[in-house]
Amino acid sequence: MDERHSRRAFLGTVGAAAGGVATGLAGCVAAPGGSETDSRIETDGEPLSEAAAAQFRGGLQRRGVYPDATVPTDPAVDWTVREVNTGDHTAAKASPVEVPGGDVVVPGDNGEIRRVTPAGEEVWRSSVDRTGRGIHGTPAVANGAVYVGAYDGALYAFDLESGERYWRAKLGDAIGSSPGYHDGTVYIAVEYHDPSGAMFAVDAVTGDVVWEDQRVTDHPHSTAAVDRRAGRLVVGSNDGYLYAWSYPDLEYLWKFPTGRPIKGPVATAGGSAVFGSWDGSVYRVALDDGTEEWSFRTGGLVMSGPSIEAGTGTVYVGSHDSNLYALAFEDGGKRWSFDTGGRITGCPTVTSEHVLVGSYDDTCYAVEKATGEEVWAVEGVGNVTCAPLVTDDAVYFTERASPVYLDAKKADDRDPDPEESGALYRVVDAGE
Repeated sequence: MDERHSRRAFLGTVGAAAGGVATGLAGCVAAPGGSETDSRIETDGEPLSEAAAAQFRGGLQRRGVYPDATVPTDPAVDWTVREVNTGDHTAAKASPVEVPGGDVVVPGDNGEIRRVTPAGEEVWRSSVDRTGRGIHGTPAVANGAVYVGAYDGALYAFDLESGERYWRAKLGDAIGSSPGYHDGTVYIAVEYHDPSGAMFAVDAVTGDVVWEDQRVTDHPHSTAAVDRRAGRLVVGSNDGYLYAWSYPDLEYLWKFPTGRPIKGPVATAGGSAVFGSWDGSVYRVALDDGTEEWSFRTGGLVMSGPSIEAGTGTVYVGSHDSNLYALAFEDGGKRWSFDTGGRITGCPTVTSEHVLVGSYDDTCYAVEKATGEEVWAVEGVGNVTCAPLVTDDAVYFTERASPVYLDAKKADDRDPDPEESGALYRVVDAGE
């Protein structure tokens, strides 16, 4: 019997009285494949961190805004680390994160995850049990551990200092989303082949499942947002719905339909969720009851995750129509648009004066956030689909492998050139 299908049937029976929610089942029903523990995370008696030291888009609300950050004035590529991304999957790729001390952790679709110093030196390199597409999610870092999901359907915890694996929790068939960490628990959307999916909460120390809800159908590639002030956890799915639960008690509340897949991350602010859909629209939906507050129509699919800058009341989001949009958070009105010349599937990063965004034209752009005018552009060899990282002295971004590299991989008579593979870039100010 197929373990996954039998387990889903059992959980449907157990959760029927609670509307399909299964809670507290870690001790009596293992996740598919089980939790493989090389060693549990040792905390030396210290309480677990409430907040992550780093995670996708800067926090649980996934706003992607860094109000004190600045970007180089005269950008120059300091160095690149090659063969980070080597696959041809068109989904947005994982983004680098800065960890305490200034190093950068970057995962790739080759299934490897690395810690790199600002000088470009590799501290360690580890890997997931890769099946196909490696890692597309961006890590969360807390309690001296790096948490990340992979396309083998498992959530992993690695030691931040050494890269050694603590545990591997096999949750489903694929994970393309990014984990969220809060107060000892990791939240992640998981995909099944059928197609279907689930939202999971996993113990950050042991990798045991502490909650799950399998209402989320089709493939939930979207990254969930947790809004503690509003008391909500929300995630999108390929079935076209935005799902919401109360937080922290995780009671299912409502779902909002768009009619097409919601593949990108969700961001929250001011009691609302903002997200894009493959119906070509950006939506703002009330977190309390799931009612639509506004929608904005772009000229293409929207897979990019919005950035919400509360201070200026602005939403920044990209579209397959090649434009980066600045919208009014209040009513969705367009303030400006910037045409990159290629699809935008990654998320913009907002700093004190600029918006950074990558494009399918193989370029990372810095745009003046007040006007939408281009300030600079750094070109790579592959599509830039990550969320750029801004540190005190640099900008980091990753790209996908180039068509030249992918064609060589498919050919029998030539080897791929590593210089055409997807790389991690460090961009600094040439004048310093």
